[in-house]
Amino acid sequence: MSDDENQFEQGNAGSSHTYTESAGSLKKGGYVMLKGHPCKITDVSTSKAGKHGHAKASIVGKDIFTNKTYEDSAPTSHNIDVPFVTKKEYSLMDIQDDGFVILMNDDGSTKEDLKLPETEDDFNMVKEIRDMFGVGKDLLISVLSAMGEEKIVGVREAQDK
Repeated sequence: MSDDENQFEQGNAGSSHTYTESAGSLKKGGYVMLKGHPCKITDVSTSKAGKHGHAKASIVGKDIFTNKTYEDSAPTSHNIDVPFVTKKEYSLMDIQDDGFVILMNDDGSTKEDLKLPETEDDFNMVKEIRDMFGVGKDLLISVLSAMGEEKIVGVREAQDK
């Protein structure tokens, strides 16, 4: 047998981007899937059980990528999808003319598939990134990941080690 015959590609084996949680246990500031969008919860209220029904949770949240508001309600005893959300910091190496950024991981590998956000809500953050990088400051860029998508959500100046 040659070494080439035992090479395997790594896959995700159909792993999910979400897990389930009881609608009654959701809290403001947490994350939830509303109408198919990963959202940060801005408000949760529960109504009392009626004569023939269950107590309901009304959930309002903002899409973590578009900032659009979504609402939904579900019985507090039912399960609702919650996205796996991660936040990671990268060192900013360069900003390309087309708005793509070159970021560096802690292990030294680079990431070049992210673009500076172009929404009106992110205008001030993007201006801050460009201004601080333009004067030669070392920056750490925060990237939020969920549902196979990523977005730059913050910036801070790197501290000397």
